[in-house]
Amino acid sequence: MSKKIFSLLTVLFCVFVVRAQIVTGSPNSFSISNASIIVEKSNPELVMIAAGLLQKDIEAVTGKKIPLLNSIENVKGNVIIIGTISHSDLLKQLNKKKKIVTDKLTNTWEASYVKSITSPYKNIDHALIITGSDRRGVAYGVFELSKQIGVSPWYWWADVPVIKKSDLFIDLKTDIIDAPKIKYRGIFLNDEAPALTGWAREKFGGLNHQFYEKVFELILRLKGNYLWPAMWGNAFNDDDTLNPVLADKYGIVMGTSHHEPMLRAQQEWKRYGKGKWDYNVNEEVLKDFWKKGIENMGTHESILTVGMRGDGDMPMSRETATDLLERIVKDQREIITEVTGKPADKTPQLWALYKEVQDYYDKGMRVPDDVTLLLCD
Repeated sequence: MSKKIFSLLTVLFCVFVVRAQIVTGSPNSFSISNASIIVEKSNPELVMIAAGLLQKDIEAVTGKKIPLLNSIENVKGNVIIIGTISHSDLLKQLNKKKKIVTDKLTNTWEASYVKSITSPYKNIDHALIITGSDRRGVAYGVFELSKQIGVSPWYWWADVPVIKKSDLFIDLKTDIIDAPKIKYRGIFLNDEAPALTGWAREKFGGLNHQFYEKVFELILRLKGNYLWPAMWGNAFNDDDTLNPVLADKYGIVMGTSHHEPMLRAQQEWKRYGKGKWDYNVNEEVLKDFWKKGIENMGTHESILTVGMRGDGDMPMSRETATDLLERIVKDQREIITEVTGKPADKTPQLWALYKEVQDYYDKGMRVPDDVTLLLCD
């Protein structure tokens, strides 16, 4: 089996190419400024969040706050129906009637499906269906609509102005299925101190869940799904216990940097670690420390950095200690299996070939085929 390889720079988003237009000025269209958004409560929380942001985006463009409802009962006119096929009774009905065809979504990763339908239900003239193979696929479809109506993913972070319009129109021929070409796409908040750290303290009181909510929204609007959080003096899971909870709500896959194994920040070792950061002399303490990281992960989507570097972004040893690092990775995977109750290859992992770690690879060290190799420029 060939290894999955990707390169993580500061930002990596170059994966979706949606060529088809949803928003149009053509007469062959229907208005959404007087439509209703329908999203059933049975949908994942991320879908509910995306629907709420779409409502705000439409208001930002048109000045009109259209209704956001959980049922189509007593609704007339035009609607935007948002949801996953597996959680939405409305979409299951449309699929059964062949009004939408979702076969291409089966067993796909983060695929979006956006389609216009005429007269899908009694008293409904037109519907724009936004669905997907999973919760992120639905969100990406929603944010593609937001982008096309004129709300940039950078509207908050870079103050990109929203172009005002009196009305917005959906092309009646809209029929788009799209999916990412790269599985994990994200941001590493690297070398963030003092600039980002100081700004976040001033604006939010720190790198807390209020700050990360804005980061998560940006990642989703850019159709990303992955984050290495700030780590200079910061510990994502420990600084604010709502940080990982919010990441899960927003569908963000969390990892930790190249020298922070098993979802434990370097700062957590400084706060709670005992003895030396040295596997030769402190193996059992380090195992317990890493085990806690996997226990904290729970069911949250994560990519676990495996391996080990020296404390403070330094080499682990003066020599290329291949036998030691191979033993560390083996022991870490045993911890993953023990805590999750699943084979280690069922939990995504990553080995960062950064600085001296590249030497281990060049001299022949290998990890199991399910571990992603991260090549650093």
